[in-house]
Amino acid sequence: MADPTGDALRFETRAIHVSQEPEDLYGAVNVPIYQTSTYAQPEVGRPKRYDYARGGNPTREAFQTALASLEGGTHAFAFGSGLAAETTLLLTLAPGDRVLLPDDVYGGTYRLLARVLRAWGLEHDVADMTDLEALRAALRPQTRLVWVETPTNPTLKIVDIAAVAEIAHAAGARCVVDNTFATPYLQRPLELGADVVVHSVTKYLGGHSDLVMGALVTSDDELAERLAFLQNAVGAVPGPMDCYLALRGLKTLAVRMRAHCEGARAVASFLAEHPRVRRVHYPGLPEHPGHGVARRQMRDAGGMVSFEVGSAEEAVRVASSTRLFFLAESLGGVESLIEVPAAMTHASVAGSPLQVPETLIRLSVGLEHPEDLIADLERALGGA
Repeated sequence: MADPTGDALRFETRAIHVSQEPEDLYGAVNVPIYQTSTYAQPEVGRPKRYDYARGGNPTREAFQTALASLEGGTHAFAFGSGLAAETTLLLTLAPGDRVLLPDDVYGGTYRLLARVLRAWGLEHDVADMTDLEALRAALRPQTRLVWVETPTNPTLKIVDIAAVAEIAHAAGARCVVDNTFATPYLQRPLELGADVVVHSVTKYLGGHSDLVMGALVTSDDELAERLAFLQNAVGAVPGPMDCYLALRGLKTLAVRMRAHCEGARAVASFLAEHPRVRRVHYPGLPEHPGHGVARRQMRDAGGMVSFEVGSAEEAVRVASSTRLFFLAESLGGVESLIEVPAAMTHASVAGSPLQVPETLIRLSVGLEHPEDLIADLERALGGA
């Protein structure tokens, strides 16, 4: 068999085998949950591997190594949430630096920069990153990070990662890609020129709506050294149980993502023909403006679908009327979820330059049978 840590193995195999060999003592095929806060040292100041669990844990290290392999990176760092990962990355900057955000970035990312880190002196700008000229115009000499989401949250725009990374690098900035919606199974930003990948592990990587966790992946050794220091110094690390659950999620990621994509494609096609739906946002539809770029840089179009109805009131009624789609924030679990971003996940961007239509409904298409999900939406739209 090929080296389980190498790239010779295919994605599905690496997700199960990289850094997940049976343990030596009993042959357990799952990485043990090392539920410990500290480690006995054989000599003063000479720990075996770790001295304190904030700085390292074997279960966490196994997850980090596996995720780095799947993203095609050399370093991965796990955190207690996606926003903890983002905060730690942003702490590599200094007061006076600027971050360029997409114009429909996740509301929590915007809130972190606009309402928390701005007081520290970190500034941000906003641009439509599907428009490369607008992107260039928004860059400033102080821009240090160009922050990409693709597909974006919640309108599912597709950003050309390779093109944006090239522009960012020419301006002396790093390119960061939030790969939460696509996962490394569908898209590998580092191979397209990005410097850092961000994940809310809570979502598709975990996949079962039972953990909160985040991660960063990079192949930049200098940046990785700084992130390793900050991971320990800031201390926003996940517990070993969450790392164990995230490892479990990686093992089934490929098969789950194939099913998510199949269901989302069926749901989007249904919505595109429904008379009460004004517009469908799904990069798998040929009429989507980013369809061509998505086909180049993604294996498939993902499990997220957004659509617009006639009014904000109708959006609330539809989202409140489904039975199989649970009305809830978050995404990427085996169960389907529905929400109204303007009033829920993106309420924090109200009054900002970011534009989230009040008529927009966001779906996270789960692993239920697509025909059952379509029937559920048909009832909800009919009732509206």
